[in-house]
Amino acid sequence: MIQAAYIHIPFCTHICHYCDFNKVFLHQQPVDAYIDALIIEMERTFQRVPTSQLQTVFIGGGTPTSLTAKQLDRLLRAIHRIVSLASDVEFTVEANPDEVSNEQLYVLKEWGVNRLSFGVQTFDRELLQRIGRTHTKETAIETIERAHKLGFHNINIDLMYGLPTQTIDHLKETLRITFSLPIQHVSAYSLIIEPKTVFYNLMKKQTLPLPSQEEEAYMYEMIMEQMEQHGYRQYELSNYAQKGFDSRHNMTYWNNDDYYGFGAGAHGYMNGIRHVNAGPIKKYIQLIEQGQWPHVDEHVVSKEEQMEEHMFLGLRKIEGVNKNEFFMRYGKTVHDVFGEAIALQKRNGLLEETEEAIFLTHRGKLLGNEVFQSFLGVSS
Repeated sequence: MIQAAYIHIPFCTHICHYCDFNKVFLHQQPVDAYIDALIIEMERTFQRVPTSQLQTVFIGGGTPTSLTAKQLDRLLRAIHRIVSLASDVEFTVEANPDEVSNEQLYVLKEWGVNRLSFGVQTFDRELLQRIGRTHTKETAIETIERAHKLGFHNINIDLMYGLPTQTIDHLKETLRITFSLPIQHVSAYSLIIEPKTVFYNLMKKQTLPLPSQEEEAYMYEMIMEQMEQHGYRQYELSNYAQKGFDSRHNMTYWNNDDYYGFGAGAHGYMNGIRHVNAGPIKKYIQLIEQGQWPHVDEHVVSKEEQMEEHMFLGLRKIEGVNKNEFFMRYGKTVHDVFGEAIALQKRNGLLEETEEAIFLTHRGKLLGNEVFQSFLGVSS
């Protein structure tokens, strides 16, 4: 049974310079019609591919808190009507620090949302402006503390490093503030320049002053060290949590398990089939209103592809790939399928192995993409 659901809200009040997610400016968008379509897609999907209970729900974007309190109430009410949620469900909603009212927080709390994820990125004023964020350091701090006081005790913040003009001192100060706040989970990502973004265009013009690869690697190592010192265990390459606060929803992805994907541009993985929904808002709504599935692409994942995905997703976890679990799922040992690739990366000092698991070494964490690449196209 599928136990995880991702729900996409594609609306934003502004567009960040690095973002390539499916999103549109909120102004004059058919938000209520979109929520109607989203509810219909969920109803049809749970009838076609039922679940006993959802263990995790993640509402992301875009910016889910660009919805009004009334719109959030309607969406959350529908979720509870359509599908059963486990008593200990992990229910996450993403939010921008400068767009969350107490009224919205009360609605989220009323409908069982118990985990908030704030897109902070940095606490440095100039860097926030440079990357296109509209909140300030002060607003982010106030919002996090306010959410905690209102009863949200599982709070994640997203941080970014390798930003244009970012220095080691910038990052140290951001981490210092992070550790002073009631935050239980941190996702820290290096900046990746994606096509069709403001940063991509600046990079093509050679006007994007990025830190060197050496500086970025030093930032990553500093984050790992600081997180450990302050009681945040690294459990995935970019994710750190206090004890008991690992993201169960994101573990669905890294364990290569099935999940529902709802909304414009959303991805889903159900019964061995990966699908992508129509991205344009009007196209998505039109397909739903016509009684069609909004999927614009479906791919049946072969056993070989599943095994490859299991490796490069599983190796993102600090505990790595469990060898017995691999055998139980695919009927082959990990060495039967990837023996040469594993041996090579062990010789390179990037992989380590025990009786139970295969995982990245410290150096392997710094060169993860090189390791992941070695498992592609070798299982057939």
